[in-house]
Amino acid sequence: MEPIINRNWRDRSETITLSDVDLLSRELKVLPVTARLLSLRGVDTVAGAEIFLNGKLSLLTDPYLMLGMDKSVERLWLAICAGEKLSIHGDYDVDGISATTLLVEFFSSIGVAVDYHIPLRMKDGYGLSAEAIALAAAAGATVIISVDCGVSAHKEALLAAENGIDLIITDHHQPPDPLPHAFSIINPHQSGCEFPDKTLSGVGVAFFLLVALRARLREEKFFTTANPEPDLRYALDLVALGTIADVVPLQGLNRLLTQIGLQVMDGGRRVGLQALRRVAKVDDIDCSAVGFRLAPRLNAAGRIEDAALGVKLLLLDEATLADEIAEQLDCFNLERQAIERNTLKTALAQVAELPEGQRSIILGSDLWHSGVIGIVASRLVERFYRPTILFAFEGEVGKGSARSTRESNLYQNLQPCADLLLGFGGHAAAAGMTIHETALTPFRHRFEEILCAEQSERILPTIDFDGELLLEEIDEKLIQEIERLAPFGMGNPAPLFCLRDSNVMGVQVLGEKHLRFSVRQGGYSLPCIAFGMAERQEELSGQVDFLVMPGFNLWKGRRTIQLRIRDWKKSESTV
Repeated sequence: MEPIINRNWRDRSETITLSDVDLLSRELKVLPVTARLLSLRGVDTVAGAEIFLNGKLSLLTDPYLMLGMDKSVERLWLAICAGEKLSIHGDYDVDGISATTLLVEFFSSIGVAVDYHIPLRMKDGYGLSAEAIALAAAAGATVIISVDCGVSAHKEALLAAENGIDLIITDHHQPPDPLPHAFSIINPHQSGCEFPDKTLSGVGVAFFLLVALRARLREEKFFTTANPEPDLRYALDLVALGTIADVVPLQGLNRLLTQIGLQVMDGGRRVGLQALRRVAKVDDIDCSAVGFRLAPRLNAAGRIEDAALGVKLLLLDEATLADEIAEQLDCFNLERQAIERNTLKTALAQVAELPEGQRSIILGSDLWHSGVIGIVASRLVERFYRPTILFAFEGEVGKGSARSTRESNLYQNLQPCADLLLGFGGHAAAAGMTIHETALTPFRHRFEEILCAEQSERILPTIDFDGELLLEEIDEKLIQEIERLAPFGMGNPAPLFCLRDSNVMGVQVLGEKHLRFSVRQGGYSLPCIAFGMAERQEELSGQVDFLVMPGFNLWKGRRTIQLRIRDWKKSESTV
C-alpha cells in the first residue's frame, strides 16, 4: 500500500452568492475577501456576523433545553442542602481531565464535599468501572457525576443504583439504544433533546450543567458574602482546553466558549496552565499552541502514567508544585513520543504488506502500547487516507483505537460489527473498542465489506480552499481582518486561498524538513514557509499554483507578512 501523494482541490467559494458577500462587506465595513470568508463559514447575515465577530456570554443558549438538565439540577440542589458527598468520574483524555477539574473546582468553591476518579488507561480502560463505583460508595458518595463518558455504561449504571448511588451522566458521545438506567442523562445527542448545538465537547456539556446549577443556587439565595457566587467566566480556560483538544467543530457555542476561554487562559490565572506553558515554551496562546503543545502533555499523563496528575495540576494554586508536575508531564510526553515513533515504524511495516485496493487499515500487535495507538492511527490516516483501526493486544484481548476520513462515519460503520466486538463507543471521526483475538480476522473482513459498499471507488483526500487571491491583495489590513475570525480549528478552518501562476525564487531548506522561498506574481512578491515539505523541493520549478494561509511572522520584534504553504501543483498553463 502506497502513501497518498495527490490531493484534490475544491473551491468552496463557488457555493456562495456575490450579492450576500457584497451586503456583508458594505454593512460590516470589511474587505470583500473577509465577507466571503464569513459567508463560507455559514455566517450569511449581518446579525449573524455581529455575533460571530463580537459574541458575548449573554448569548448562551438556555441550558434547560438539554434533556435531563432539570432533573439533574434538582438532585444536585438536594445533595447540596443535605451535605451529601459527590464524586466526579471523568475520562482520561484532555476533555475528561478538563471537565473533571471544572466540576471539582466549582463544587469545592461552594463548600461541597467532592472527590474525583480518572481511570487508568492501561488497567481500567475507558469510562465508568465497577471498581470505581465501589470505591465511591465506600468513600460515602451518594451522587456520581460522569463527565465525557458514561452514556454506554449499562452495567455500571445498574451497579451504582444497587450501591445506593444516583448516577448523573454527562456525555457528548453518540448514545446507544437503549440508554443506561441512570438517575439522569445529559447528552445533546439523545433522542428528544431540544438543545440546538449538538457538537459540544464533554467539558462543554459539564459547563452548561454548572450554568444551570448556579442559576438554581442563585434563585435559592445560596450565595452570601461569606460564600460568594463563582464567576464561571474564569472557568472557560478549562472549556477551551477540552474543546480544542477534543477537535469538535469550532462553530456556534464551541467557538464562543473557546474564544473567551483562550483570553482567560492567556491571562495566566491558572497556576497549572502557566507551569505547562513554561515547559512547553508557549508564549502566545491560540488553538495551535493548545492543541499541539499543551494538550499533548496533559494527554501523556493518561497514556503513560495516570491522567489524574493532569487534574491535580489544573487544580493547583501553588507554583512550585505545579512546576514539578508540569516537568513530570513533559517527561511523559517525551516518552510517549519515543513509543509513538516505534509503533508507527512497526505499523508502517505491516501496512506495506496490504493490497493497494484495500479501503481500510486494521492492524494489531501485542508489542504496542494502547496509550499511543490512537495517535498512530491518525498518522496513518494522514499518510494513506483510509479509515484506520489499531489494536494493542494484551493476552487474548485487544484494546482498539480508530480514526476515520471525513467521508466515512466510524460509529455508524462499527454498529454492524457490534457482535464481533466486546464493546465500542465514539463518534464519526474517532472511536474506541475492545476485541477478542479470534474475532480480529472476521472483523477486518466485515469492516472492509462495509467500506467497499460505502465507497464505489478509491477516495482521495480533498483540500477545500476559500477562493482565489492575487498576491497584490495580501496586505496587513487583510491579515488583521482574518485574525478577527479566529480561533481556527475544525468547522472554522484557517482561511486558505489559491494563488495561481506564481514563480518561485530563492528556495532554501531549513532543518532538513522545511522549505523557505519567495513567490512572485506580476510585480509583487512575498516570503513563504512550507513546513515538512523539503522532499518536494524539485516540484518548485516553472509556474506553480499554491494553496496559502496568509499571516504575520514575528522575528526579533519585527512583524512581516508571510505565506504558509499548504500544498502546490504545476499551473495548468505549464502542465
